[in-house]
Amino acid sequence: MKISNETKVGSLAAISITLLILGFNFLKGKNVFQKKATMYITFNKTEGLNVSDPVKINGLKIGAVEGLDAMNASISNIVVAFHTIREINIPKDSYAKIIASPLGTASIDITFGESKEYLQNGDTLSGMNSKGIMEIINEKLDPTLTILNRTMTSLDSTVKRIGDVFDEKAQQHIGEVLKELAITTNRLSAMLEPGKGSLSNSIDNLNGFTKNLTKNNDSITATVNNLTKVSRDIASANLNETIGSLSIAAQNLNAILTGIKEGKGSLGKLTTDEQLYLNLNRTANSLNILLQDLRVHPKRYVNVSVFGKKDKTGPLNSALPDSLNK
Repeated sequence: MKISNETKVGSLAAISITLLILGFNFLKGKNVFQKKATMYITFNKTEGLNVSDPVKINGLKIGAVEGLDAMNASISNIVVAFHTIREINIPKDSYAKIIASPLGTASIDITFGESKEYLQNGDTLSGMNSKGIMEIINEKLDPTLTILNRTMTSLDSTVKRIGDVFDEKAQQHIGEVLKELAITTNRLSAMLEPGKGSLSNSIDNLNGFTKNLTKNNDSITATVNNLTKVSRDIASANLNETIGSLSIAAQNLNAILTGIKEGKGSLGKLTTDEQLYLNLNRTANSLNILLQDLRVHPKRYVNVSVFGKKDKTGPLNSALPDSLNK
């Protein structure tokens, strides 16, 4: 079967027109192959909203705007038709609002309600009016402008006060202060003059001291190491046993002193027995008399002379007076 050229041209034209329509609808946001349902929203105003603008739920695009039309001649309400590209359950008490962008584009954002009944094809969704870009900007700028006005008022007041401060008398005081500052700067320069200034000499001495420390760094390090070693030896020494031994010795000494005080033992009896003290005192007195008698009458005890006479005087019965006490 032979197809004529007219048939081929007509078929090509029909296919082209179909593709053109589909492409035009696609550019407008319509997709006949994905269209699931068409719904409507009523708004008081649709600032910035155009056909093909997206319809979103929680940031996800679920459709696009198909058209906008007024409900009455006064245009008090505007109906926005949109289609969904996927099956989605939208509760009947949900609401929509227009979200404007600073770039001039807009979109419809749907907020779900809590109803268990869902919108069907052709149902109408309630719309909530949202603020325009200029209203939002004005709301943001109003507090800033208020603060700016307060700042300008405070700045104006401050400038006036500064003008009052810098009068002729104040300028004289400022000149005197600058003179004193110049004198102080000159004195400081003199103090910092190398080789002459006191502050410069102090810095030189400090540098010399630092150099000496650097030269003796090894000796200082060795001294610190020795101190560290001594500290470690003291720390490692068994001080607890030494302290314990000293405590035991103190307890023993305390027991001995207590025994002496109570008259126990030889030392205790010597310190507490009065009779023993008297006996010792008598013995010492008798020994003293014997020694004095030996000194006064030596011949009575030792006779070394062949022709000597025997000392017949009686023995001493009491001690002679002590010549050292005179």
